[in-house]
Amino acid sequence: MHTTVWKQKIQLLESLNKDTKLLSENSFGFYFTSDQSFSKLYLKPLNEAFAAEAYEYNEGLLINFERELIEEDDQEYALDVMQLFNGNRCLDLNHNVWISNQIQHSIVLLKEEYAYDKCSYIVLKTILKVLMLQLIRFQKTHYAPQELDQKRIYEFLKLMETHYLQETESIFYATKLGISEKRLNQILKEKLQRTAKQIIQQRQITEAKRLLIRSEATIQEIGFQLGFNSLSSFSRFFKNKVGESPSTYKELHS
Repeated sequence: MHTTVWKQKIQLLESLNKDTKLLSENSFGFYFTSDQSFSKLYLKPLNEAFAAEAYEYNEGLLINFERELIEEDDQEYALDVMQLFNGNRCLDLNHNVWISNQIQHSIVLLKEEYAYDKCSYIVLKTILKVLMLQLIRFQKTHYAPQELDQKRIYEFLKLMETHYLQETESIFYATKLGISEKRLNQILKEKLQRTAKQIIQQRQITEAKRLLIRSEATIQEIGFQLGFNSLSSFSRFFKNKVGESPSTYKELHS
């Protein structure tokens, strides 16, 4: 893959501030602070910003990448990454020195490959995947023990990825999981600070933005793909969530 192409999918920067230009708002971000050998990590989920505290560290390492990098792999891995970013927004890597050392080693390899004049996209993506798997293991070990509710969240996210284009009501997912709609929302609110409906709608917005930027389909066709029965209903939904119409968003970001 040509350098100009893969650099549209991933970037590494050695600082983060309010003016830092990310690949897109619909991208993931890691920010390792430079104090104590990258011991603190801030995470930026899709369509959100870093926690305000992250901007207090002027130096560090920002790893910013598009969603499609994880979607090129298997679904289970993609779901684990989604759960990583939808969990704690800040991780203290000092909890486990062994894993922390592994993570630091992966960071060094990633920086070296990124700076290499013959950098390979496949190698870069592989190192990033190793780094994310290390972080997923760290989070599961220290922040998210595999209790029943955590498994339900995983199953909900898995179901949503399969059905969100057709099923947008939380009762569908609660029924599939064998719990009440109220209980599902309690679990999600406690763990992810969002209700099922909010998570589903965020997924719709994420896909809508991706299609508006990358697809040749009309706005009406995109709305139909996302389960809306008219252009007006899709436009109202999008503007309410994003603050601008689909046509304006497409014009500004294409």
